Amino acid sequence: MPDDLTSSRYLPRNVLVTGGAGFIGSNFVRYLLRSDPSVRIVTLDALTYAGRVGNLGPAMRDSRHTFIKADICDAALVREVLREHAIDTVVHFAAESHVDRSIVGPAPFIMTNLVGTFTLLEAARDVWSEGGFAGVRFHHVSTDEVFGSLADQDQPFRETTPYAPHSPYSASKAGSDHLAQAYFHTYGLPVTGTNCSNNYGPCQHPEKFIPTVIRSCLAGRPVPVYGTGMNVRDWLYVDDHCRAVDQVIRCGTPGQMYLVGARNEQRNVEVARLTCRLVAEALGRAPDRYLELIELVADRPGHDFRYAIDPSRLEREIGWRPLESFETGLRKTVAWYLANRWCLEL
Repeated sequence: MPDDLTSSRYLPRNVLVTGGAGFIGSNFVRYLLRSDPSVRIVTLDALTYAGRVGNLGPAMRDSRHTFIKADICDAALVREVLREHAIDTVVHFAAESHVDRSIVGPAPFIMTNLVGTFTLLEAARDVWSEGGFAGVRFHHVSTDEVFGSLADQDQPFRETTPYAPHSPYSASKAGSDHLAQAYFHTYGLPVTGTNCSNNYGPCQHPEKFIPTVIRSCLAGRPVPVYGTGMNVRDWLYVDDHCRAVDQVIRCGTPGQMYLVGARNEQRNVEVARLTCRLVAEALGRAPDRYLELIELVADRPGHDFRYAIDPSRLEREIGWRPLESFETGLRKTVAWYLANRWCLEL
């Protein structure tokens, strides 16, 4: 499918974006306002540590956008927002998402990712059932981590891959996936969903891997890489992800999950090295100045070895393709952080 709104089957008009002040959510809000002049958006975000109003940038000055600071676990408020703003589309990004934090303290992950998703689904079922679910859509955003770990020679994850989460974070996301699917099969709620690979790009929280590498280079501190550095992740530029979510909402089949990945498998240590080189290039400095900062550190518990996604269904049924290679996307990412160093502050 071309990126042409006239070819769409479903047309969102009043959209609730949960977690819209976070990394991917804020990029999606800005993307949707740019790409569809007829849409109106309500962003709902509790502004916990990972959410920043500043991430929304020009959206906060757009008359088509409304920001509400609130918790998705507040059932009464969610119902009120759905009714007051005549919401026809929920795009659910809100989630606790850092694996390390889930190991240290899993409770917020259970509350936001499981209870929060249940609260949203139940509110949508309650409010939208008044119209028989006509002309509405609930899109659930998830992760490839629900599928567990791949070995070097294993085939990439597909929609049929069994779930095998290994961390409290991935377990909570697996549970939310199953809840969303249950609401489709049990109640007929029009649910679509996506499981994405590792995102990178502007506005990502500074504790994440690529911002950590950039911040460490700028400060002249060690660049930490877990274990041997040989763990593999499949990297997806955030704008490519936003386009995929939008296209699935418009042209996806309710009840289906779609895997979103750009076939960009990279070993963690190579990601660190390329990021260091691009920082050096952007600052006009010798690469060795930053490459020598890379330091292998003790591995984290339950560290999955490899993630890789086969996005064939998304390509075949929706017509989505990534626009960025890993290097072009990473170059844009480094340039953005160097121009917006406030976003690297922990």
